[in-house]
Amino acid sequence: MARIGIYGSSFDPVTNVHLWTASTIAHRCKLDRIIFLPCSNRRKDKRMKTEDHHRWEMLQLAIQGNDKFVADDYEMKQEAWNVYTYYTMNYFKSMYPNDEVFFIMGADLLVDIASGKWGYEEPLVTENRFIVMARDGVDMLKTISSSPLLRNADDGNHFHLVDKGLAMEISSSYIRDEFGKGGEPRYLLPEACYEYIKKHNLYR
Repeated sequence: MARIGIYGSSFDPVTNVHLWTASTIAHRCKLDRIIFLPCSNRRKDKRMKTEDHHRWEMLQLAIQGNDKFVADDYEMKQEAWNVYTYYTMNYFKSMYPNDEVFFIMGADLLVDIASGKWGYEEPLVTENRFIVMARDGVDMLKTISSSPLLRNADDGNHFHLVDKGLAMEISSSYIRDEFGKGGEPRYLLPEACYEYIKKHNLYR
């Protein structure tokens, strides 16, 4: 039985923090595989800055050489009405029926689930397991204890809370802004992705 983490994000672009986070989570939570899941540009709650094929190509460049890292374009292929994390987790659990599948997310998204912003929150929480990464300004234990849904699902098995230990929060939006204003974010993302962005004149 393998332990698999589903790591969803826009990856617009993928950053060194994404990779470091995935590596840290894999190590601490004893995961055999991390599946990087770029979100669809059809989602109503997100506005992508880059076409899907560019985000996909950069992600492939970023994870090459690491046998634990794979990418999956499942959500990229979905229509907007079908892009819910609940459906996504059902898909991956059907793909890996004999394995343990976890959804990896930041503590800020835990707050969103508690606030009812995701859709299908109750079956999502009660039927799945989560690895939750600390975020500055978010009290993970308080978020769980103050939500009837989260605290009643918290049986010691649903939520694995991880404090990464370093405040590495450089975002994709920061990198996009640097490129857009003529800055130099070279060492904040994989070198191959940096060169790809320059070659295709992205984020200008």
